[in-house]
Amino acid sequence: METKKLTCIVCPMGCPLEVTLDGGKVLSVTGNTCPRGEKYAREECTHPTRVLTSTVKVTGGVRPVCPVKTSAPIPKELLFQAMEEIRGITAAAPVAIGQEISADLCGAGISLIATAGIEKGRKL
Repeated sequence: METKKLTCIVCPMGCPLEVTLDGGKVLSVTGNTCPRGEKYAREECTHPTRVLTSTVKVTGGVRPVCPVKTSAPIPKELLFQAMEEIRGITAAAPVAIGQEISADLCGAGISLIATAGIEKGRKL
């Protein structure tokens, strides 16, 4: 048996969670004040995921980079591979907010989306 202590990040309450595991299987979650905390703890202990934010290079735009994020959380074990892939991506201006920059990041079926628009033109 193993016990993990987590702080829930689903809402601003930051409940202190205690998860009891046996062989990687969650037996119990305590400390949560709502069902979302229990769901978070179970996922965090069995298959953690993260929304990844970064930037990609932009050619022909008023800014040299564009902020991006994944359209959904990706498995935590793919974060470094995803960043390597993102480093190799270059978008051509104009870039629209919400534009899909990459359709299948790391083969996970998750898109990389622009979170800001970059106009075409000379760099500021």
